[in-house]
Amino acid sequence: MMILKQSATIRVLRPDVLTLVVAAPLTVLVAGLPGGVHDVVRLEPAKAGNVAAVQGLGDFDMRGASTPRAPIRALGRSLTKSGVGALIRSPGQRRLGGGCGKAAGVPAQSAVYCWDKEDFTTRTWVPQGVTSVSDAAADESFDGRPMLVSWYAATGIRVTFVNPDRRTYRHVLLVYPTMKGRQATYGDIGVHAGGIAWFGNKLYVADTRAGLREFDMGQIYDLGQSKAGSTENPGWVGRHGDKYYAHGYRYVMPQTGSWQYVQGKAPLNRCRGAGPLRTSWTSIDRTGWQQPVLIAGEYCAAARPRGRVVTWPLRVGTGLGGPGDIARATWAATLPDRKIQGGVRTHGYWWFSRNRDDGSRERRGELLLTARDWWGWDDVVRRPASYGPEDLSCFRGQRRIWTVGEHAGKRALWGTPAPPCGY
Repeated sequence: MMILKQSATIRVLRPDVLTLVVAAPLTVLVAGLPGGVHDVVRLEPAKAGNVAAVQGLGDFDMRGASTPRAPIRALGRSLTKSGVGALIRSPGQRRLGGGCGKAAGVPAQSAVYCWDKEDFTTRTWVPQGVTSVSDAAADESFDGRPMLVSWYAATGIRVTFVNPDRRTYRHVLLVYPTMKGRQATYGDIGVHAGGIAWFGNKLYVADTRAGLREFDMGQIYDLGQSKAGSTENPGWVGRHGDKYYAHGYRYVMPQTGSWQYVQGKAPLNRCRGAGPLRTSWTSIDRTGWQQPVLIAGEYCAAARPRGRVVTWPLRVGTGLGGPGDIARATWAATLPDRKIQGGVRTHGYWWFSRNRDDGSRERRGELLLTARDWWGWDDVVRRPASYGPEDLSCFRGQRRIWTVGEHAGKRALWGTPAPPCGY
């Protein structure tokens, strides 16, 4: 086995906050990884610009805002609310299957959940973000141990609530509430939803240019149980006549807030290496000795500039905060490689998913394991991943890092054993 040097510390760069996380040797972690080491690469030393303090953490500060209250109040009067527990136990769910691991290129010793045939092969909807009850609650206490996956389409975005205990799942359409005259309605949301993070009662969804969309787990509506709701007419969304529709879905979840970069929007299709972040993916770290943090990073295809990764503090009960609050970034750095699709930090160690498609054919991706000290990234352990690995999430009680493959006919929701991911 190749011996990797021990990481030193991880330091938060905002002047008013200092965090030291003593890391165990990567050698110990590599020994516990299934399938052996794919590749070990020594990264170049950190240079000017690799640490976000050089450019100013203020570029990543976000301001909270609420969506209009009137349509949400009106929807609450017209439609029946559903809690997460009732949603994942409701009848008529789709069934999780098996046998997709080989087609998806899932590594050995992984836990694998397979979508039904329609969702496994559809090119209309593409899965992206992953989060779970382990992100939502410190004690992971929730019946069914739900996991969530975001999908995007040309028409909008949805979140899938997976119930591993019953091996079932249900799609929920995410919508933007508005008023049409004196009537409340809602419409599709046109973002990529490349990452999601569930914290407490809040669900944060990546909005590539602007920052984050915020949803409330207490504001899920069951059209199937509402006199004013309908699960018919897949082409309709919002209020039509005296009924509410959601492209045929039974459940809708309206946006309740947003977090937008104070310095303005990021570029649409290019990375600048400075200014507001292109929010491509997001995750939560509950393993630090201080408060939990929200993590977000940007996907950059070119070798330069590399994408960046940023953290913001979270507080129990309020998450990032409320309307008018400023969520101030506490740490940031340049990513260790290009084409990073997801990332998560656990006990001072970082996992990243990396796309290896070359444009002409789909190739299996990579999982990267590394650590960060004052000077830069430590040695990087690279392992094969599935085709198109996306957003990452640590399920601490399982000691697994979860992701989802995005390619039609090669997709699966899967979790790999990860010693650093735990309580």
